Amino acid sequence: MTPIADPGRPLLVFDGDCAFCTTSARAWQRWMHLEHVEPWQFLDLESLGLTEGECTTAVQWIDESGSIVAAEHAVIAACRHAGGFWGVVGRAMNLAGVRQLAGVVYRLVARYRHRLPGGTPACKLPSR
Repeated sequence: MTPIADPGRPLLVFDGDCAFCTTSARAWQRWMHLEHVEPWQFLDLESLGLTEGECTTAVQWIDESGSIVAAEHAVIAACRHAGGFWGVVGRAMNLAGVRQLAGVVYRLVARYRHRLPGGTPACKLPSR
């Protein structure tokens, strides 16, 4: 296990056991030209300030300063970091009202990710 190859660069962390999450993260990496997108299973979570529980329930974004945001806030931060079209999308998603809607959508997708295209039974979150 290793932390990010180059500390100080943003990192998107996802659940590599979930096929839907893996497909989504790799698509974001291509579309947004993100350099560091890694499954949590290959990282030293403790050195990054993350836990397995946090990483299995939501995507995580670690910015250049080491600040961490999760779920829809991670998606917004990744979009804003990408700039250009994606930066506009990220700023729009961060508007009051839109951000709350993004949170609802994110939680629904996370809850039912095992039923979405590419999802498998391994993608199902534990019941709470």
